[in-house]
Amino acid sequence: MLVRLLYCSQAVDAKRESMLDDILAQSRRHNPASGVTGMLCVSGEDFIQLLEGGRDEVCELYNAIVRDDRHKHVRLLSFEEISERKFSAWSMGQVDLAKVNPGLLLKYFTRAKLAPSHSPGRATLALLDELAASGAIVTRTET
Repeated sequence: MLVRLLYCSQAVDAKRESMLDDILAQSRRHNPASGVTGMLCVSGEDFIQLLEGGRDEVCELYNAIVRDDRHKHVRLLSFEEISERKFSAWSMGQVDLAKVNPGLLLKYFTRAKLAPSHSPGRATLALLDELAASGAIVTRTET
């Protein structure tokens, strides 16, 4: 059974760039073997990550993320059973929201700033769908 999990968190370390590189490298190393796909969006110290895959694999990965001391304020935004993946092309795609038109954030949040913990999970998922459709996601899986 496939599931989709969406969560948000904040970076603990002020050296966010090296932390982000570490998280992406780790995801791209481990996710293909476990069948997990998804994307990570970053805006300042705020993160949104979407994971898709088997229920057990996604739940175990999320549990590891909650325990990871590089994150704080980890909040589950959405968890659902799905019939197909939306983000199957990425072992872990990446979007830097600082490079996205602020109007796109304003479309889904009360201000032109990432605020997933103050918005419905479906709004954040709609933002991710739009980012994927616009080609804003980088680093597709190798085939």
